Amino acid sequence: MNHLNITTPALLFSAISLILLAYTNRFLSYAQVVRSLYAEYKQNKDVLIKNQINNLRKRLSLIRLMQLTGVISLFLSMASMLFVFFKLDSLATITFILALVSMILSLLISIREIQISIDALDMHLNDME
Repeated sequence: MNHLNITTPALLFSAISLILLAYTNRFLSYAQVVRSLYAEYKQNKDVLIKNQINNLRKRLSLIRLMQLTGVISLFLSMASMLFVFFKLDSLATITFILALVSMILSLLISIREIQISIDALDMHLNDME
């Protein structure tokens, strides 16, 4: 089996950091939309607004899960680097594989969240027709 060197998990470290930044930006934009929709719903109890709020609730839950699995991946990547440093090759390999699996889960959840976002946009387009 090939031994990891410290740069292999470090490569994942930088990718995860960028993805977590994108997830955080998405979360912040949704939080702003939720606040404005909530104020609008208080004035006008429209069913479309309520559906949008429910849709955003699902998306925010998925973003939280995306962030959690991304942070776990980052943690495991850093742990893998430590294990490489201490020459614990088997443990380094296992934690690196777990970091990759966690990142894959995060990306799969992201795909689902994007699908829900598209459904939300379709709601708007259908309402305009």
